[in-house]
Amino acid sequence: MSEEQERIIIPDENGEEHLFDVVFSFDVDATETSYIVVTPSEQGEDDEGDVEVFAFRYEENGDDPEDFALFPIETDEEWEMVEEMINTYTNEQDL
Repeated sequence: MSEEQERIIIPDENGEEHLFDVVFSFDVDATETSYIVVTPSEQGEDDEGDVEVFAFRYEENGDDPEDFALFPIETDEEWEMVEEMINTYTNEQDL
């Protein structure tokens, strides 16, 4: 039995909604921030086997886990940490 892929809808700057597969999410206790890594649902791998990945900082709004807000990652420090988590995740999946 396969595990169902968690998906979210993210609107673009024009208000068009796009479906994304959640790759993983993680929390950073030291800064009390949460991050989510997603890929476009309708996207496949490119010729080199790579998949486009997006990452956001997110905050939950209340008790409903489906009610949250996404924010762009703005600092180099945040990007370095997220890239390290993506690399760790990717390496674990290749095992």
